[in-house]
Amino acid sequence: MVSPIDIQKALSGMDYPASKEDIVRHAEQQGGDAEVLEALKKIEDREYEGPSGVSSAVFD
Repeated sequence: MVSPIDIQKALSGMDYPASKEDIVRHAEQQGGDAEVLEALKKIEDREYEGPSGVSSAVFD
């Protein structure tokens, strides 16, 4: 089970606003594990204003 902390670690240094594609790519470059990448690939395809919005999309 992926945790909010795992998501935030994978998104460390991310510039916002960012698209879903940018977020997934950044997490891959940061060495996010398979669970984190899988969770991020399931979020809505839109612009995100910050890390809290990404976390909300993953965990809601």
